[in-house]
Amino acid sequence: MKLVRYGRPGKEKPGLIDEEGKLRDLSGVIADIDGAQLSDKALRKLAKLDEKTLPLVRGNPRFGVPLAKVGKFIGIGLNYADHAAESGMPIPAEPIVFMKAITCLNGPDDNVVLPKGSKKTDWEVELGVVIGTRAQYVSEEDALKYVAGYCVVNDISERAFQLERGGQWDKGKGCDTFGPVGPWLVTRDEVIDEQDLDLYLEVNGKRMQTGNTQTMIFTVAQIVSYLSQFMTLEPGDIIATGTPPGVGQGRKPQRFLKKGDSLRLGIAGLGEQQQDVVAWTA
Repeated sequence: MKLVRYGRPGKEKPGLIDEEGKLRDLSGVIADIDGAQLSDKALRKLAKLDEKTLPLVRGNPRFGVPLAKVGKFIGIGLNYADHAAESGMPIPAEPIVFMKAITCLNGPDDNVVLPKGSKKTDWEVELGVVIGTRAQYVSEEDALKYVAGYCVVNDISERAFQLERGGQWDKGKGCDTFGPVGPWLVTRDEVIDEQDLDLYLEVNGKRMQTGNTQTMIFTVAQIVSYLSQFMTLEPGDIIATGTPPGVGQGRKPQRFLKKGDSLRLGIAGLGEQQQDVVAWTA
């Protein structure tokens, strides 16, 4: 299934994308799409619905983050060897973990706002992993059983805040609008191989990132297992699993986002995002 939340910010309704690519309303079946709806049992119940009986949504409504009540938004850094190289950093021996503030969550096509004082805001297309079952100390072999599904994430990052202002990476990762997620959550059963997905990102129509999850240093299963050793993963938590090469910081000369830029990014089978970059205003 492709699960979505659509409507004005803060007023989103649950929905799904049917086999013909049409948006259907789920609000008569469930109140929202959150952690409670992501267990295998709950997803099987939704999968049994006759899509044609669900109301068709007319027009082209805005898509929001496909999950409500996200508890944790976790990032994995330098998880593609060629991205680590372009960043001038060694390949990590263990996953690099950081947190993105929940307040940075943004709809997939909502504007990206350059924060006040920003000079080096960058892009990162990433495979997002959504937890469906509470996970504590899970094995790598069992880790994927705890995954509800996958989505596209743009891990927007302000590099000066991240790397030049002291402390950890979080300051450059959690600014408002720095976490576009969606357009939809694709359930685990529809993703044949999470380690063979093409990713891409364009700025103003020019291809900047081209990659495949085959080249991840740590696989999705390894990441879920690893994180569960240090924190309890709850249903609805989102993990951004790292980005392939082609970010602005790694280009020569470096290229960072500015007002008026447009972003287009996606992952095979998981949909596409489009964002306009705007300046912060009081």
